[in-house]
Amino acid sequence: MKKTTLHRPALLLSALFCMAALPLAARQAPATPAAVKAEPAAPAAAAAQAPATPGFVAAAWEPPALEPFTATYQAFYKGKEAGDATMRVTHASGPQWRVDMQVVGRRGFASVLGLNLEQSTVFENRGGTYVPLSQSTVRKGLFLGKKVTGTYDWQAGTARWTGDLKKERTQPIPLQSGDQSALLLNLAIMRDARPGSAMHYRYVDVGRVRQHDYQAASNTESVQVGDLSYDALRVSRVNGGNDETILWIANGVPTPVRILQRKDGQDYIDLRLIEYQGV
Repeated sequence: MKKTTLHRPALLLSALFCMAALPLAARQAPATPAAVKAEPAAPAAAAAQAPATPGFVAAAWEPPALEPFTATYQAFYKGKEAGDATMRVTHASGPQWRVDMQVVGRRGFASVLGLNLEQSTVFENRGGTYVPLSQSTVRKGLFLGKKVTGTYDWQAGTARWTGDLKKERTQPIPLQSGDQSALLLNLAIMRDARPGSAMHYRYVDVGRVRQHDYQAASNTESVQVGDLSYDALRVSRVNGGNDETILWIANGVPTPVRILQRKDGQDYIDLRLIEYQGV
């Protein structure tokens, strides 16, 4: 097992609730590398605006393949530390896999409310296509407790959710080939992103259907995460209106090194990778 630890020099929570878990390189893991450590520091919103600098050309980009891993992120909400998030990808048997995400509020108001989010998707890897089978979301807190479960019935051609949600969102949704859950969306981006590529997905989760379109930058750019600097590929959602989602993906790292959600031009949720473990 390899374990890499990345702490930040000034520096994820929860309302990237729809964001989520990511893939990993399906290669035999190398020998355990030495951990890299640094002290925390404050997040820099300027990173989202950093100009692109020449980096890897498309031919040198190596998207990670699917393999089990665990990644830990530090979560910031509106620039303030709020908690941490853990994402896991596990292999059950045959083509069946599972991706999980847990977000725990440990600082400030999030800690007082005891905010805790757990999401999971069971899916099959069919020749590189990720096919969701079931989905679950559990939200816990001082004044709330909600659970929603969903089933993607590909034989019947519909998906349906039950639990603590509005009646209109419990209606069956016709499925289309390539439909993704929230967590699978991130795995698909990791699989498909190439410098300069455009990606289009239909998001079907918790009784809702949305179109998600993403654009990868033509070149990598320098991204600072803690005291480590990466040549990372920026991938941005281009049809989210005032809600922006940006991921930075680095060659050789099995999960995004940073995931940023912005609202009306301001940083909202900021997840920064601090540790990952792969088999």
